[in-house]
Amino acid sequence: MYSQNYSLNSQLKIWMITLLLMIVLIILVGGLTRLTDSGLSITTWELFVGTLPPLTSDKWIEYFDLYKTIPEFKEQNFNMTLNEFKIIFWWEWAHRQLGRLIGLTVLFPMIYFTIKNGFWILKEYSIIFFLVCFQGFIGWYMVSSGLIDRIDVSHYRLSLHLVTAFIILSIVFWKYLNLTDIKINHINIQLNPIKFFLLLLFLQLIIGAFVSGMDAGKIYNTWPLMGSSYFPDDSAIADFFKITVFDNQSLVQFIHRNLAYLIVVLYFYILFFVIKYGNINLRIPILVIGISLLFQILLGIFTILSGVKILYASLHQINSILIILSTLYFLYITKYKEAIN
Repeated sequence: MYSQNYSLNSQLKIWMITLLLMIVLIILVGGLTRLTDSGLSITTWELFVGTLPPLTSDKWIEYFDLYKTIPEFKEQNFNMTLNEFKIIFWWEWAHRQLGRLIGLTVLFPMIYFTIKNGFWILKEYSIIFFLVCFQGFIGWYMVSSGLIDRIDVSHYRLSLHLVTAFIILSIVFWKYLNLTDIKINHINIQLNPIKFFLLLLFLQLIIGAFVSGMDAGKIYNTWPLMGSSYFPDDSAIADFFKITVFDNQSLVQFIHRNLAYLIVVLYFYILFFVIKYGNINLRIPILVIGISLLFQILLGIFTILSGVKILYASLHQINSILIILSTLYFLYITKYKEAIN
């Protein structure tokens, strides 16, 4: 919400930018936690006690012994040493600490600004705090799915965790934009294609989380074909109509690839109208989206061809942040539609 109180606006913008950077960081760390198979290293829900890491040898052994009781250790990491366990532990611990820090970075400034400037602050920004708390619950809900009957977390819960992070990121960025006085004088394009484009991006995030959660990126490591054919040869078209379609690694990778192609086609559709009919001020923002989209495709291809190397996979996820934020910015500036006199 833009206010004529410029001092307050500046403080609120600093708050939102700080949160934005922290959320970007936790998405990065969360992605690396998944890619290093570190997410199940802490097997208990420790809201407050877990703030401190193990400080003694006995405490490290206690955490390691708890890890030894879950299927991931018994079936996959049974040869893991204590020192190797410490590596994956630190990734998950850092991820949880960032989550706690983000919660405090939302709560304390919100209380301060509410007391100083009125209840409208609480009304305007409390949704961020509630979503951050919900995200913490979803994080544990995700981890708990990998503690009993499986060696990985549920890819459905992983996708919910990731998409919730991007929803929080989007809300924080949108509220930051609302604190600015950015306006475009005239827009000659419809907003529906842009909104649909953003919807497809979030759908791609969900499918991408499925790919990551099931290690589906390691099934076919060729491009543009999947093996020797366009459609995976270990599946049938009829499998698309089964309730288990999103449990099929090959089909999930196939969907992820083809949804990317659809996103590119829609981008060029929007680009055409921006260049032909849109305000010249829209051209740089739409080109930023295009460049980030190009990088995303290249990184996706490199990720597949490399057998999902951590560097490419992590950059692939980070770049998705740029695509989402640049699309939100584009949508924001196009929502100001004013007639030219």
